[in-house]
Amino acid sequence: MTRRHVSWVGEDDPDRVDTAVLSLGADRFECLGTSRGPTYVTAWSLTTGPHWVTRRLEVTVRGQGWSRDLQLERAGSGEWGAEVSHSGAAPVDLGTPGIEAPSSLAGALDCDLALCPVTNSMPILRLGLLGARAPVTPTSLTMAWVEVPSLRVVRSEQVYAASSPYDPTVGRGVVTYTSATRDVTADLTVDADGLVIDYPHLARRG
Repeated sequence: MTRRHVSWVGEDDPDRVDTAVLSLGADRFECLGTSRGPTYVTAWSLTTGPHWVTRRLEVTVRGQGWSRDLQLERAGSGEWGAEVSHSGAAPVDLGTPGIEAPSSLAGALDCDLALCPVTNSMPILRLGLLGARAPVTPTSLTMAWVEVPSLRVVRSEQVYAASSPYDPTVGRGVVTYTSATRDVTADLTVDADGLVIDYPHLARRG
């Protein structure tokens, strides 16, 4: 296992700082991370199984006088389940945490945690989008999207496409990411481990 420590600064919010410590294996990783903003702090841990398929995501959000917790798991059979808790009253109504409709996550291999560049890495690595033999056509995927700070889990339709293979002379490659659910398209600059260097309008390496 290779250990990496990575940090990002928010481009949409310069006051937000994200950090992650990863243990990287040949086809999986474990990761601990935090996201610190002006009104709340998010702490999370992520474990994948073989082929970078999500096994477990735990997320805690803490604000002034309120908190939310989510334990999201994907079983070997492909079913997603969650345990949630919340206390206090946030300044705005965040709704109910947890999976909105479990059946809607059928076929999802990955979680996607809002404001977290790490969760873009699993599909990038699994699809081999940085290699010379990357798929020619874009790949459509279903994700278990975790909203922050609500910790509501919903289905998200996304598309990943190889743009520029990893170039060791400059230490980066480019993958195009599209979220139909959120109407977002971005060219993600990533390193050799598939970790985001720059996510336009969201985060860049600190």
